[in-house]
Amino acid sequence: MAVVTDSTASLSEQLVRQWGIKVIPLQLQVEDRIDDENRFDRGELVESLRAGRHVATAPPDPGAFFWSYQDAASAGAAAIVSVHISGRMSATVHAARQAAEQVRIPVYTLDSGTVGMSLGFAVLSAARAAAAGAQVNRVIEAAERRFTSTSELIYVDTLEYLRRGGRIGAASAMVGTALNIKPLLTVKSGEVAPLARVPGAKRALNRLVDLAAERAGSHPSEVAVSCFRPTERELAMVGQLRQRIPNLRDLSIVEASVVVGSHVGPGAMSVTVSPV
Repeated sequence: MAVVTDSTASLSEQLVRQWGIKVIPLQLQVEDRIDDENRFDRGELVESLRAGRHVATAPPDPGAFFWSYQDAASAGAAAIVSVHISGRMSATVHAARQAAEQVRIPVYTLDSGTVGMSLGFAVLSAARAAAAGAQVNRVIEAAERRFTSTSELIYVDTLEYLRRGGRIGAASAMVGTALNIKPLLTVKSGEVAPLARVPGAKRALNRLVDLAAERAGSHPSEVAVSCFRPTERELAMVGQLRQRIPNLRDLSIVEASVVVGSHVGPGAMSVTVSPV
């Protein structure tokens, strides 16, 4: 059994190697340069975004999925579970389905309806089930259970980058919010949706901690703090979450996919709460 995902899952190289997950990168364009997202320097991308240069994203070519699936079949996989970013945010899952039709072994493509570590945790659950020898239906159930129960809580400095990239979804209702009001967002029905308006960045980040603690409750949970690059702000957030979530199974700081980062913009941060 092979498990495949895309780079918006924001999984570290260590986890990818540990669980044998195949990751297909989305494409990023900065001005005239188009390449796999993992070939771009994060610092340069932040500079390009702030300078207002042309930045766009695109799904992988179906061929990238096809050869990944072929490699898995050649290595002895009897089936493949391929789990991807919401189809309402990207055509990635459509490209995966196109490729799946050309492969001689069964390929089960799942639209997670989400992005970031909400997708990442689902992929990890699928990979762990596959490594334990679970049948394909159990591997699919492991992924679906995780991405339907996980909460993605997002802070952005501004909605401008989501607006530019056409990924603003239902959060468009918050455009025009006063500069000192910071939007908190979530992912709902496969797209970005408004969660709260909070005055000032400090209060907004404190509210993010409150929301994360509410979502976790007393359930055993894995939590991830995602950002472009970790700073003192993220370290402080981790400290607050450790104090506020009583049944914390794991807490990590994650460098988000640069494709995701290009849409939420510099200064954005998310907290993913995933009951286990």
